[in-house]
Amino acid sequence: MSTFALENPSTGQSEDTFNRITDADREDILDRSTAAFNSWSRTTTEERAAVLHRTADLYEEKVDELADHIGREMGKLTHWAKMELGIVADIYRWYAEHAHELLAEEQLAAQGAQRTYVRKDPLGPLLGIMPWNFPYYQVARWAAPNLLLGNTLVLKHASICPLSSQACQDLLEEAGLPEDVFINVYASGSQMDDFVADPRIKGVSLTGSEKAGAAVAKTAGENYKKSLLELGGNDPFLVLDDKNLDWVLEQFVKIRMYNTGQACNAPKRLIVQEDFYDRTVKFLEERIAGIKVGPYDDKDADMGPLSSVGARDEIVERLADAEKNGDATIRVGGKKIDREGAYMEATLLTDVDRSADVGCNEIFGPVAIVYKAKDIDEAVEIANDSEYGLSSSVWGTDLEQAHQVARRLQDGMTFVNEHGVTAAGLPFGGVGRSGYGRELARWGVGEFVNEHLFRVSDQSDAGQSPAA
Repeated sequence: MSTFALENPSTGQSEDTFNRITDADREDILDRSTAAFNSWSRTTTEERAAVLHRTADLYEEKVDELADHIGREMGKLTHWAKMELGIVADIYRWYAEHAHELLAEEQLAAQGAQRTYVRKDPLGPLLGIMPWNFPYYQVARWAAPNLLLGNTLVLKHASICPLSSQACQDLLEEAGLPEDVFINVYASGSQMDDFVADPRIKGVSLTGSEKAGAAVAKTAGENYKKSLLELGGNDPFLVLDDKNLDWVLEQFVKIRMYNTGQACNAPKRLIVQEDFYDRTVKFLEERIAGIKVGPYDDKDADMGPLSSVGARDEIVERLADAEKNGDATIRVGGKKIDREGAYMEATLLTDVDRSADVGCNEIFGPVAIVYKAKDIDEAVEIANDSEYGLSSSVWGTDLEQAHQVARRLQDGMTFVNEHGVTAAGLPFGGVGRSGYGRELARWGVGEFVNEHLFRVSDQSDAGQSPAA
């Protein structure tokens, strides 16, 4: 049995130690999840909704304790953590309140029968492989709809999130979820392939890296089961005019540096018109240089540490290589901060080569990139010049123009005069290297479900055309 420790990125110190499961434990875990499915799938919609509703209440009641967990684990500032927990409570509550309409049988035209309809049936045990950047939110948007459906869940969270991942299970059980319907496992990534391949697992949802997503999709496909992937992003943020430029740029900085830049749907590429490009760079240089970095529990900090020293060092090295190779100009920041923990300076890049590493691959940290476009058509061309397709936004005072530009962008989610808005009632997902499938809203119950057709015919109605 191997162990791992919680490494606090605010202090650089190792704290609690945890035991990973062994390969032999897999059989017991999947047997328990399968047995739990046989009973949970037969509970009523009312019973499942009541558990979700109580879970929402518990997330609100325990907000201080839960926020401290993820501050210690991945460095999230406390006020950001409480914002995340508020969204989590909303998700569980939304699915509880909309349970009956989401699971309602869909009546079809009889088409020769007495009655024809489709019922949403659960599939069975599901595997969720979740990332560290939004430890509770990522789990909630997978767990809430699938628990409502009647699926059972096995969670493999990021290894840096042992406290929050166990809390996800504990709160559900405190809310009345039967034992083994949700099982949190401490496991390594290398152990997941056998879980995905196991016939007891009926589907897998992964939010994480493209490499991990490709591996999961391959094994899932080889074993005839569905996968949902939410991967990276290199989201564009297009500014069409300068009538409210300072306000728009302030929104960009806040959204880009939120969660220390560690959000897949953060706006990573700011694209502005050339006639106000210089003003944009000057504003951002001053604003980004003034960002105060501090530990997760510093009430005066504008930005926390990165999730780990390794993650910080990788970004700093990529930035140094880009400047050395002439692929970008570092206008502000770009260096690690000389103190214990995973701290780095907020950074601004210009003159970025779109085909270079920092131009075409996601930078998962506090790094803003500015591009200059000669007109709107070029701005759209720059925005769509990416293999990612998660989200995007267009900002302009002419709302109809901004809306029409937004409709030209090739992403899963596009916003006008806002960016990256997430809510229980909005679908979330992307295309291309950003993955496939949708979470949240009614789409959340549409991924891991058997859309079960029923036709009820009197014997006198028999004799319809046989199946193809």
